[in-house]
Amino acid sequence: MTELFDIELLNYDPGTPSFYIMFITALLAFFLSSLIAITYEFTTKSIYRKAHFLQSLAMIGIVAATIMHAIGDSVAIGLGMIGALSIIRFRTVLDDPRNITFMFASLAAGIACGVLGFTIAVTGTLVFCASAIILRFSPLSNANELIGELRLQVPKNDGIQSTIESKLNLHCRNFELNQLRFLNPKRVQSVTEGGLPMIEEITRENLQEFNYLIRLKRKTTVQGLELSMREIEGLEGLRLNFQKQRTRL
Repeated sequence: MTELFDIELLNYDPGTPSFYIMFITALLAFFLSSLIAITYEFTTKSIYRKAHFLQSLAMIGIVAATIMHAIGDSVAIGLGMIGALSIIRFRTVLDDPRNITFMFASLAAGIACGVLGFTIAVTGTLVFCASAIILRFSPLSNANELIGELRLQVPKNDGIQSTIESKLNLHCRNFELNQLRFLNPKRVQSVTEGGLPMIEEITRENLQEFNYLIRLKRKTTVQGLELSMREIEGLEGLRLNFQKQRTRL
């Protein structure tokens, strides 16, 4: 079998590849792409892992290898293939750069198999998967993907912002002042004992509102941050909200 495979490789013609070579290439491309898809499933913490994306990772290597076989060493066919593929409009948006990296890795494995660079394909895939697994357990792995929004109303004071940020430094890995506004008088509608509507105006001239985007440290809890913030003198309102936000570059 090995000698037959070596003979087939020696007699390989890029213009007319044999069925045996194409079959072996497609199988290897599928195996390497599936290994990348399994690595993605193992190293991804997000619950937004669609089955269709995993299937795409496993199958796109076969597509890339087939395209490279179809092009061969013909420049004319390559230009024609570019024109034919440009007709297709891809509407899928990959908003996570990490997902794009895995997609390119699967494509690269298929392309390397398509040009019979089996050593390059296997070595590159193994190194890529090992790197993804190492990063999964390294400090570069984002253990806390939740971005918190801290909104608090405090008295107007020159040193109040430094007090707030000193407490944030104790509990947050990083934070950013998103908004600062001064509060206007607030009108509240109520009902008198006689059933008549009454509008009462609440003066808030001495209040200002800070809005921070925060990411907590690994060993910090939301309850600890809340208790620390409530120690601020004159605190009128406090609201914490955590949610997963889209990656922005």
